[in-house]
Amino acid sequence: MLVVTTNEIAGWEIQRVCGEVFGLTVRSRNAFSQMGAGLKSMFGGELQGMTKNLIESRNEVMGRMLEAARARGGNAVIGMRFDTSEMGDVWTELCAYGTAVVAVPVDEGARQTAAQLGYGPAAGTPGPNAQPPADYRPR
Repeated sequence: MLVVTTNEIAGWEIQRVCGEVFGLTVRSRNAFSQMGAGLKSMFGGELQGMTKNLIESRNEVMGRMLEAARARGGNAVIGMRFDTSEMGDVWTELCAYGTAVVAVPVDEGARQTAAQLGYGPAAGTPGPNAQPPADYRPR
């Protein structure tokens, strides 16, 4: 499924707006992980455990958002954003959201992109086996 942070997709015609979609997760903080991260931050360097958790959380909320877009009949998401907030002292909420749309490629470049994503060749709709790659990361 095509996901963009813009409100339009160059080379595509948005034929229908299916509505707002989102994916959400709430994660609790691991006290021992937090202490280790605190120590590491005093000396500098990447907090690899925290980075891994953030990547996993982002992929999880993206997957949930894409499921919601498919359920509404969309084949693309425009205006995609991430949002995060803290809930109390021990929970973090992460949300991916955007607008599900039905988009059809109208120029050659867009048709090539559609083919790479597994969309039907002419209709611009997702093929039966179209799934986001397991390592999908929005740009």
